[in-house]
Amino acid sequence: MRYSDGMPPAEFQRARSSAAKQARESAILEAARRLGSSGEIRRVTLTDIAAEIGMHKSALLRYFETREQIFLRLTAEGWQEWSASLRADLDGLDSPTPAAVAELFARSLAARGMFCDLLAQAPMNLERNVSVETVREFKLVTLAEVDAIVTALRRLLPGLTEGDGVDIVATATALAGALWQISTPGPEVADLYRSDPRLGHAVVDLEPRLGRLLTALIEGLLGSRGRG
Repeated sequence: MRYSDGMPPAEFQRARSSAAKQARESAILEAARRLGSSGEIRRVTLTDIAAEIGMHKSALLRYFETREQIFLRLTAEGWQEWSASLRADLDGLDSPTPAAVAELFARSLAARGMFCDLLAQAPMNLERNVSVETVREFKLVTLAEVDAIVTALRRLLPGLTEGDGVDIVATATALAGALWQISTPGPEVADLYRSDPRLGHAVVDLEPRLGRLLTALIEGLLGSRGRG
């Protein structure tokens, strides 16, 4: 919420207890999530986030070192939420074929546009303006979720090795981040692509493209194991 007089209300004075600090951090993260979900994350500034909840930028910096730390925290939360949802869907598959597994990956990622944006931004920007400890915490979260997804994959497709599973998750998330950027151009560029037949290949639909590529990858990995 923005405040017309530019001054924060009483509850936005400095948090004095650990519970108050945690509540303040949660409010900041939620403000960043709202702003990030309504547009491109790279355009959201620290000042934007502070204004969204009526804080001064200097006050916000008591809780997070940079805007990148805020969005890296949201990326970690995104991994946890996506992983739990994907694993539940995988467990519900009656016929776990490579195409069915790939389709679940593609559908779940395509439904999470902000997460896809964060996946693209994390290695390019978010990990580069934070402390080493912040990066360590982020990597430990993502590694735990990758391990959980790989375990679910190998239970459904026993022919996959642990390395295969890691490659599938890494490929899915990397492609989702890149394809989301390509599939969501600005309005003017989108109109250009659709108006000129020569540029038709530039119009990308994330979910089917990602599904096809992941199906080919999983089938190829299983096929190579079979030949071995």
